[in-house]
Amino acid sequence: MTVDDEAPERLTYDEPDYSDEVGVHVTGQSKAAGSASPFGGERHPDPCSLVMFGVTGDLAHRKLIPALYDLGCHGVLPFGTTLVGYGRQEMTDDQFRDLMRTAIDDHYGEEVVDGSQCDRLLMAPRYVQGQFDDPEGFKRLAAVLDELDGKGARGNRMFYLATPPSQFEVLIEQLGEAGLARPGAFDGEHGPDGARGWTRVVVEKPFGRDLETARELNRVIGQVFDERQVYRIDHYLAKETVQNLLVLRFANGIFEPVWNRRYVDFVEITAAETLGVEHRGPYYEEAGALRDMITPHLIQLFSLVAMEPPAAFDADAVRDEKMKVLRAVRPIPLHSLEDWAVRAQYVQGRVEGEDVPAYHSEERVAPDSYTETYAALKLVIDNWRWQGVPFYLRTGKRLARRVTEIAIHFKRPPVALFRDAQAGGGVQPNVLILRVQPDEGFSLNIESKQPGHSVALQPVSMDFSYGVTLHELPFSAYETVLVDAMEGDMTLFTRGDQAEEAWRIVGPVLEAWAIRPERDISIYEAGTWGPEAADALIARDGHSWRRPVKGVET
Repeated sequence: MTVDDEAPERLTYDEPDYSDEVGVHVTGQSKAAGSASPFGGERHPDPCSLVMFGVTGDLAHRKLIPALYDLGCHGVLPFGTTLVGYGRQEMTDDQFRDLMRTAIDDHYGEEVVDGSQCDRLLMAPRYVQGQFDDPEGFKRLAAVLDELDGKGARGNRMFYLATPPSQFEVLIEQLGEAGLARPGAFDGEHGPDGARGWTRVVVEKPFGRDLETARELNRVIGQVFDERQVYRIDHYLAKETVQNLLVLRFANGIFEPVWNRRYVDFVEITAAETLGVEHRGPYYEEAGALRDMITPHLIQLFSLVAMEPPAAFDADAVRDEKMKVLRAVRPIPLHSLEDWAVRAQYVQGRVEGEDVPAYHSEERVAPDSYTETYAALKLVIDNWRWQGVPFYLRTGKRLARRVTEIAIHFKRPPVALFRDAQAGGGVQPNVLILRVQPDEGFSLNIESKQPGHSVALQPVSMDFSYGVTLHELPFSAYETVLVDAMEGDMTLFTRGDQAEEAWRIVGPVLEAWAIRPERDISIYEAGTWGPEAADALIARDGHSWRRPVKGVET
């Protein structure tokens, strides 16, 4: 389990200045910030007992507890919802309340915290001490939940596994043995023995280390819970722009007709970070960039970009189409792996004006480590819509800029009428850029004539940003995750077969790298956009990576 976002998501936006560019106004459909799902409606979750395992850990402190506070500020957190922490440390309810208050203050600062909303969230939290494999601890937890059912929770229970992945199976098994799973209680209408209320479990990433372990985890979960109760989280899919992708494609007549091999040249999906591994050295040594980011996050973004229109806008239909496109991905040929996959590791450099050490010099990292901090993949889909269109996925630590984006590169016009009208050599292809973070929104880069008598071209941008256009900021990813799970909306959560299929795609690459870890690992200087090998991978197809600069699209 990791936290990939580097800063609070709902404070301020530093937007690009387009005042010197040609003004372009465009009307279309977009998802309103904070609505219930990609398909509208206000948020009205049921009250519940929210049990958080690993409540003293980094994820709870940095993301989950602040997200609950934000939901209270939005007026979304229903009365009767109680946070129940379960952890190994001895702690009273009052001490747990202090821990929550510290998490909120650390995230936003004491001067911006709404005291009334904070007090509401902190009114009556409960804490249960116990080991993760301790049946007695789960009996104490069951007693607390029974008590809360009579105080407003209505029998609704959500278990959030904010723990290291090594604890997932034992927690699932203990929930089953304690009778807390209630596998019939998935829709809120009924449960085992006629009890009302729903039970849901949220599982953090990574979901397994490879195909075999993912299948085993699915097997353990399936013995305890109904699949309709299981919410495998990918908080990237809860980003406002990712949800907006479905609206952009399927609610606007101008995009879906050109969303195919006839008009799209290639697609880039990038998740770049400026941070290194920091205090997460031991975890990262076991994971690496491919496991940490591409398998759980970028593969899911890829499936949303490439999927066919669902028959209906519900969780099953959307996830069925995502599964179809994952199954259509061509196996990566291992005999020419360097043409399809790149791995690299950062060395000393400068990031945002500061000297930073090499990966080998990071805390608790082996000096002879071959763990990749950068990974890039080329994927090809063997179906009618996308035949011949390459998808390039890349992620890395200590890169030039923190940015997660999807870039749809369209083909050039068939006739070069304006070959000499631009210093760069004619018309540039249009690019649709969906910014997932940090400046949520999207832009369409087009060509326009410069004012004057001569025919000279200049690029302009049709831009939409939540922070500027709507004058409001969207829910953070973890707010969306929590509310979707409370409401029983599984659209943005990964189904078990999807998790296995993602490992089917990347597993052979991991196995090939593990055979000779010292082979084919490149280096790149911290503060750059990655290794030359990645440039060569995309250049073989006649393309090049985007290098976004804050406020400038390149």
